Amino acid sequence: MKVVVFGATGMVGNSVLRECLDDPRIDEVVTVGRNPSGTTAPKIVDIVHRDMLDFSAIEADLTGADACFFCLGVSSAGMNEADYTRITHDITLAAATTLSGVNPQMVFVYVSGESADSTETSKTMWKRVRGATENALLALPLTTYILRPGFIRPRPGSPSKTWWYKAFYQISVPLYPLLRKVWPSSVTTSENIGRAMITLAANTPDLPDRVLRSDKINELAQA
Repeated sequence: MKVVVFGATGMVGNSVLRECLDDPRIDEVVTVGRNPSGTTAPKIVDIVHRDMLDFSAIEADLTGADACFFCLGVSSAGMNEADYTRITHDITLAAATTLSGVNPQMVFVYVSGESADSTETSKTMWKRVRGATENALLALPLTTYILRPGFIRPRPGSPSKTWWYKAFYQISVPLYPLLRKVWPSSVTTSENIGRAMITLAANTPDLPDRVLRSDKINELAQA
């Protein structure tokens, strides 16, 4: 398979990238971002692209992809709705729309958040924007899956860039086994997210629900 990864420098995206590099079913990984992925391997085609609202200039590099793993995202802390929407919704849809044009048969897997609101009526800004993004993606002519992980145990060496996330994970990671027992439907790992994405791309299972929480992510990671 040829896969495209957005957000390969982030905590989740970097782990997803590493899972792709380790999986023999994947022959080529195209990373797209404003900065280099920071990872070198024979499988990687590293594309630095500045205009994240227009991907027409790199359509040739995206053509022929079997799947896109979209892990790009930011914390809403301190952001106004317009800026958060531009990054969370507009960039995602720009990428997905371009990909649907050149690879209409591809699988598109989007990392959302556990509390995203698909009714788009939540009083919490990020939940509303994430829900609107999910709905727009599901309306495109792509085989789309939405991942809604709750707590994510990061892969060693793939820390979050957000300082308070980093502090939170340092405190909570040792508690992961307990969290997994108490809230199994809300706890996963960044490695499992990557493995679940690959399973979805390789097998394209006929799932009754395209919105998948942590328990289903963990199940797919073992498939």
